[in-house]
Amino acid sequence: MAATHTAKAATSSRSKATTSAKGSKSKSAHPKEEEGKLKEFFHDEIKDIYWAEKKLVQTLPKLAKAATSEELRDAFTNHLEETKEHVSRLEQVFELLGEKAQAKKCDAMEGITEEGASVIEDTEDGTATRDVALVLAGQKAEHYEIATYGGLAQIAKTLGLDEIASLLETTLQEEKNADATLTSLAEGSINDDATEE
Repeated sequence: MAATHTAKAATSSRSKATTSAKGSKSKSAHPKEEEGKLKEFFHDEIKDIYWAEKKLVQTLPKLAKAATSEELRDAFTNHLEETKEHVSRLEQVFELLGEKAQAKKCDAMEGITEEGASVIEDTEDGTATRDVALVLAGQKAEHYEIATYGGLAQIAKTLGLDEIASLLETTLQEEKNADATLTSLAEGSINDDATEE
C-alpha cells in the first residue's frame, strides 16, 4: 500500500515536472515571438517617421517664406538642411535593416503640417503674431519628432540594433536643438513684439 502511494506520488511529481517544463518551454519561446512583433512595429514606425521627415522637407520652406522675422526665417531654413539629413539618415537605417526605404503616411505629421498651413492663412502677413503662430507650429512638429525619435532609439537598443540607435539619437539631439532655438526666438523678442500689435 505504501509502495503504491509512493509510486502515485512519483507519477504525480513527474507529471508536474513535465507540465512545468512545457510551461517554461512556451515561456522561453514567447520573448522571441514578442521580439518579432516588436521588430515589425519598429520597422513600421521607421516608415512613419520617414514619411514625416519627407513631408517636413516640403513644409519648412513655406514656413520660412511666411516668417516676418529674419531670425525665424533662418531657423526654418537651417532646420530644412538638417531635415534633409534626417531623411538621409533614415535611409541608412533602412539599409541597416536590409529593407528598401519606404514611407508610410504619418497621420500625426499630416495634421501638424496642415495646422501650420492654416495658421499662415489665419494671421496677417508681416506681423509678429504670425511669427508667434509659426513658432508654435514648428514646435508642435519638433515635439512630435522628439517623442518619436526618443522612443525609436530606445526600441532599437532593446532589439540590439546599436548602430541604428546611434543614428536615431543623433537626429533626436538635432530635433531638441531646433526646439530650443524656437523657444529662444519666442522668448527673445517675437512674443513681446506680438503684444504690441
